[in-house]
Amino acid sequence: MRKVNIEKEPCSECGGSLEKKYVSQEFERERVAVRLSGLLALVCNDCGDIYFQPGGADKVAEATNSLFELAITERQHKHQLTAQICQV
Repeated sequence: MRKVNIEKEPCSECGGSLEKKYVSQEFERERVAVRLSGLLALVCNDCGDIYFQPGGADKVAEATNSLFELAITERQHKHQLTAQICQV
């Protein structure tokens, strides 16, 4: 099986080139918004589609679900939670 370097692959939607960028993603559930920012991803220069490294999307979903759980179960929010990812 050939290992694929997704950084060199074209966008699967439009064929455009991908570039590493830090992005923000916002999700909403039960009138609560969760925003994650500072996520390293590959972004299509033409159509703007976002790609994460293998396993990355699962980790984003896991973090988002944890924040929703905190917000909804513990009522620890004012209708929006924001998480900033920082590298030290």
